[in-house]
Formats: sequence, structure tokens, C-alpha cells
Amino acid sequence: MSQLIALVEDDADQRRNYAAAIEAKGYRTAEYANRPQALAGIARQQPDLVVLDIVLEDEIDGGFQLCRELLVQHPDMPLIFLTHRIDEIDRISGLRLGAWDYLPKPISLGYLAERIASLLRLVEFRHPDQREKQGVQVGQLTLFEDAMLARWQGRRLELTVTEFRLLSHLLRQPGHAVSYEGLMGATRQQYVTSNTINTHMRNIRRKFRLADAGFDCIENEYGYGYRWSGPE
Repeated sequence: MSQLIALVEDDADQRRNYAAAIEAKGYRTAEYANRPQALAGIARQQPDLVVLDIVLEDEIDGGFQLCRELLVQHPDMPLIFLTHRIDEIDRISGLRLGAWDYLPKPISLGYLAERIASLLRLVEFRHPDQREKQGVQVGQLTLFEDAMLARWQGRRLELTVTEFRLLSHLLRQPGHAVSYEGLMGATRQQYVTSNTINTHMRNIRRKFRLADAGFDCIENEYGYGYRWSGPE
């Protein structure tokens, strides 16, 4: 059976347009206009990926709340914010909540469909039954570039796509400072600032410390960027 994409969008015309573009790629869709509908529908049938707006009918931050609720129940569920709200504080909030991507409206329907396909391929790589290819070893850290997986002391780190890209870029030159500009480019996203990078790095450090409370291999170079200071 084809994979199921949940669309949480209160504008019926936009929602239908998104659904048509995604269905044309061979996926199934489930459409929801608000947070209560989405919670009820996803409880009945869990989707493979969720695309959601932030403003949902009379809830200004309904998408943020929905994201929190879904990730409590399904920590590995891929979520994409698709919204007119592109201020840095909103982008940072979405990423801190655990979204895999944050896309601005208006958006090309073709690009949206391809972005979903790309993330679903990544999910397949991350499936426990997927055989991991030989990783790159840096000290106690192992990176599996194809699967975008990272293991610290043998324990898997639950990194988002963007977090993995930043970590991988940082490790290209262990011991050397990497500039904010270089890290921004590594995210492959628009509207990235130094504050956005700082937020990602805090999240990366937090996830390392869940595996190792004494982790201290990522150093901030004030005003410039970050450095991986762990053993090679």
C-alpha cells in the first residue's frame, strides 16, 4: 500500500491543491482542517509524514501545539511546517519542537511533492531493518552519510536532517573552526541566520548528552562559528 501523507491546513483550496500534487506522485493523503480533526484522524490511522500549517482556524499557534502532541505520541514521526509565518522566531520554534523541515508559502507544488518524497526516502534508510553501510569514524562518533544516521559510543542519536547535515559539515575538519556562513550553507535552507544555527547546535548538544552526559566536543567560537574538539 502507498504511503499516507496527512495534510493539516485550514484553507480548503490550498489543502486540495497540495493533496492533488502529492497524490499525483503515488501517495495517499488524509486532509484535516484543524487540530482536533487531525488528532482524531491520526489516532485512527497513523500517517507516514505530516504537513501542517501553524495557524489553524481560530488557533493562532495550533500547528505548534499539534506538533508537540504528535511527537509525544510518535517521537519519530516526520513533520513539515508549511506556513506564511517565516519570521526567525517562528522558524526557531518549529525546529526546536522537532520538525524535520520548515517551508515558506507560497510554494511550488512540484517542490513540495519532491521534498516529501526525499524525506520519505530518508525514513526508509532509517528503518531498523535497513542494513547500515560502512560509516565514517571520528573518535567515538560514527556517521552513516547515506542513511543520515549518527552513533555516539554505539548509541544512535535522534538527529533531524538539518542537524545531521550540520554535524557532518562540522566534522569535515575536526579541530578547525567552521564559520556561521559555512554552516548556513550546509543546511540547504533559506532564511537561515546565526541564531538559527545556534538553536540547531543547542539541540545537537542536548541529543549527544542524552547518550553521554559528559559530552563536550562541540565548542562555540564566539562571533565566528563552531568547532569539533573531540579526538579524531
